[in-house]
Amino acid sequence: MQQEKSYIDRLGIEALNPMQEAVVSQFDDTRDFILLSPTGSGKTLAFSLILMQLLKKYPIQASSALIVVPTRELALQIESVIRKMDNTLSLVCLYGGNDNRMEKNKLKEGPSLIIATPGRLIYHLERRPDLLENCHTLILDEFDKSLELGFSEQISYIINSCRNIKHQVMTSATDVTDKPNFIQLNDPIKLDFLNKEALIPSLDYHKVEVSSKMKLEGLFKLICKIGAERILVFCNHREAAEHISELLESKGIDSIPYHGGLDQFFRELAILKIKNGSQLILVTTDLASRGLDIPDMNHVVHYQFPPKEEDFIHRNGRAGRNQQEGHVYGVLTTEERVPVYFQDVPVMELNEFYPIPEPPKYQTIRITAGKRQKVNKIDIVGFILNLGDFKKEDLGMIDVKPNESYVAVSRAIAREVIKLGSNGRIKGQKVRLNLI
Repeated sequence: MQQEKSYIDRLGIEALNPMQEAVVSQFDDTRDFILLSPTGSGKTLAFSLILMQLLKKYPIQASSALIVVPTRELALQIESVIRKMDNTLSLVCLYGGNDNRMEKNKLKEGPSLIIATPGRLIYHLERRPDLLENCHTLILDEFDKSLELGFSEQISYIINSCRNIKHQVMTSATDVTDKPNFIQLNDPIKLDFLNKEALIPSLDYHKVEVSSKMKLEGLFKLICKIGAERILVFCNHREAAEHISELLESKGIDSIPYHGGLDQFFRELAILKIKNGSQLILVTTDLASRGLDIPDMNHVVHYQFPPKEEDFIHRNGRAGRNQQEGHVYGVLTTEERVPVYFQDVPVMELNEFYPIPEPPKYQTIRITAGKRQKVNKIDIVGFILNLGDFKKEDLGMIDVKPNESYVAVSRAIAREVIKLGSNGRIKGQKVRLNLI
């Protein structure tokens, strides 16, 4: 219990929610485990608490545990949570678009935990068939999404490569009634929280009705009415996400597109900027409907509705997380067919004048030094505060990567920090600064 408290303290969480408490209390390490719980209910922390127990049960070895996830975004999210829980745990995150050489080098170091997407993990398994011979714990997260994306054969291959599995945990946001034959669980405990009101996000719904020629104008006015808050705008195609983001920019609203066609660097940068508050509006495809946990992201706009109600629910799961109140909006033209699940939603009138929201409080500065240069967050704070008459309150989130760092800096001082800091030194390392 004391160990669990230390984990949630490090995550800045006051207490476990009912589902997480049930997982901890009902977990039995002699049986496998199935957790069904809605999107946004905190499944990552729940299975991570189980994982920590199991890692302590056995001697430390390379590849002791494996977490398989359907998307790189979810892999990165899980990595972030587990690193906060225990920064001494050796782990590697494997996903498409990442640096192959870096992944191979990390695997040579024998990390205890592997977090991976199916395709990238198989890439390494084909080159190292014994990679998972010590793996005692397998976690299949968002298993329903993995099946939906067609990863059945890959997951079967991965399971067959784990010859010494003792514990299996499977999580899902929907109930998979027909599990594939390659899933063989040992007398599993099944916790079903899919219909538990305490875990269903608190959301209110609004319909914005416009003529076909005024749909973008309707979105524009809605964003202005919401004001300077984080907003997810969902589209069905990457071309639409790019187009809408460009049109919003032309009307004076800063936004950033996010979809599977972007290079990995730009995808990670988009999420970093949304999280650190230097961007507030993410125009995205369903890529963002799972695996993202962005603080204070409480507005979800459906500029285009998904084909299935299930996808609609997953999109909405990005808002109203951690017991916050969320707001869901649908922008519909009078010619569009209203989805059945949205027909009874009240109409929101946008008849007033709404000023363009203030720009984000922060801008992001890139610094050309990171972990490999032995630079940490404290070094960066000290470096910036020593440049001039700057205050700690002027700095927001700091993210230190292997060879570079990203700092959210108050918009009022960002350019001055760059002017004074470029060609300065952090721990003897000459650095350059630039706005991104």
